[in-house]
Amino acid sequence: MLEPAWREGPDVANWNRPGGKGQPGSKGAKMANLKIGVLLSGSGTNLQAMIDAIRDEGMPVDIVRAVSSRPDAYGIERAQAAGIPVTVMNRAMYEDPEAADEHIVDALKAAGAEYVVMAGYMRKVTPVMLDAFPDRVLNLHPALLPSFVGAHAIDDAYNAGVKVTGVTVHLANEEYDKGPIIAQVPVRIEEGMTLDELEDAIHAVEHVLYPRVIRQIAEGRMSIGPDRRVSID
Repeated sequence: MLEPAWREGPDVANWNRPGGKGQPGSKGAKMANLKIGVLLSGSGTNLQAMIDAIRDEGMPVDIVRAVSSRPDAYGIERAQAAGIPVTVMNRAMYEDPEAADEHIVDALKAAGAEYVVMAGYMRKVTPVMLDAFPDRVLNLHPALLPSFVGAHAIDDAYNAGVKVTGVTVHLANEEYDKGPIIAQVPVRIEEGMTLDELEDAIHAVEHVLYPRVIRQIAEGRMSIGPDRRVSID
């Protein structure tokens, strides 16, 4: 297993960024960059969108570690090219999903991650991960939840003949694709559109929406109500 040296960082902050409170005693001070860990399994295009938003748009975020569930994922190369430390998993390590998540959590905590951002990560996270980062695990889904859950959401929406699908960013919980919804953007399925064209349209929206939501969280604009509804100020 490839395991580059960890970049040491502070422990997870003990303040609640979702509420926009900032660090204790820092009233009026500029909020520090949000530190995130990114989980991926494939080409890493959403990781690249985050890297680009940080570089080109000044998104106040530091990607402190990437984790790949597969040693052959191209997203590893994207991370390394951007100087992001990478932890690489493999199929054997996931034979015990909770042990795998313990390993990932240790790596993310050592890097100082405050949030976990799943970006094309094809593994279901366990309570080990969710308890370590309560309400701080984000997922991106290529459909308008609660419709078309699962790994084949784009195909399922296309084959169902719906006229509108889209992209959802939500908080992960123990139920697959059912955590509190943060943001959604619709994508129309135009007459004569092919499945490949729909996939391209979905991914184009993902690459804009995910960095936008992450920026809003970094700016302390997200809050979660008692009813578990998410609001962005």
